[in-house]
Amino acid sequence: MSVSEQQVENAIKEIIDPNLEQDLVAAKCVKSTNISNGSVSVDVELGYPAKGYIDELATMLKEKIQAIEGVTEAKINISSKIVSHTVQKGVKPIEGVKNIIAIASGKGGVGKSTTAVNLALALQVEGANVGILDADIYGPSQPRMLGGNKKPESADGKSLEPVVQHGIQSMSIGYLIEEETPMIWRGPMVTQALEQLLNDTHWHDLDYLIVDLPPGTGDIQLTLAQKVPVSGAVIVTTPQDISLLDARKGLKMFDKVEVKVLGIIENMSIHICSNCGHEEHIFGSGGGGRLADDENVALLGALPLDKQIREQVDGGNPTVAADPDGRISQIYREIARRVAAKLALSAKDHSAKFPTIVIQNN
Repeated sequence: MSVSEQQVENAIKEIIDPNLEQDLVAAKCVKSTNISNGSVSVDVELGYPAKGYIDELATMLKEKIQAIEGVTEAKINISSKIVSHTVQKGVKPIEGVKNIIAIASGKGGVGKSTTAVNLALALQVEGANVGILDADIYGPSQPRMLGGNKKPESADGKSLEPVVQHGIQSMSIGYLIEEETPMIWRGPMVTQALEQLLNDTHWHDLDYLIVDLPPGTGDIQLTLAQKVPVSGAVIVTTPQDISLLDARKGLKMFDKVEVKVLGIIENMSIHICSNCGHEEHIFGSGGGGRLADDENVALLGALPLDKQIREQVDGGNPTVAADPDGRISQIYREIARRVAAKLALSAKDHSAKFPTIVIQNN
């Protein structure tokens, strides 16, 4: 019995990608299907990095296709291709950076910076080229979290080379000042410093630049929304009501400035006692999910309240770098895949394909 392409397509449609939340045909990830004497070969191209998921997906596809009557073997080839996605109108892309993802929170103390650095590391482990920009000028924390105390170098005397720690490119005002030095600057100086850190850093072929924003909805956030090409934003919150109130403000702010919110991460979701294993929702439960439902955005994942996460970032060796195969790192990697997959479903930026027209008077 001969096998048709429609049969193969129908089999593929039965698998819903948990990151894209749709089947691979609908997501336009199936690039080619070849059938020859019962042998089926399928090429799949994901728009997000997925090293930790590719084998599982290949196995599921193989089982579905081999279940078709007449199929003797199934060959599945899965790859990832990360492209640039659209940003706010009137904002130019930054050279060397395909996509900028802002990590924000309405209030401090929710673990946003810890989440940002582990998310950056998780995207890298999944196969992307990643950088992180510490946009908190008053309280930079990424140098400590990444274990870096180097001064950035300048090859040309004009731009700064990013500091590479744990395989990711990074830049922070913290690399340029002493750790104990307070930044006693007014708003305009702070926003100018952010622009310089972003634009005067020689980023090298980044798929994603994670921007760790300070808490709130002030000058820095406004500058980011108006002058920085942001592909998407992620809101970090705890389940606590007071944290959710401020997280909602942050979400509304991005909505007003036309930056797509990719979803919400609920941090400190549950505490598991290291002695007895008792589980307790210290900051309440389900708050992130309710906020996601109310605002019609995705709940990207929930992270536990675990002293190991705190100890590792304090020591300059974040969880995903310290224990890439551990359970908490796996949660970060699952969230990273969902964040990148949500972005992959956004409109692509084709501006680089259009020629620049120069008019000359001869």
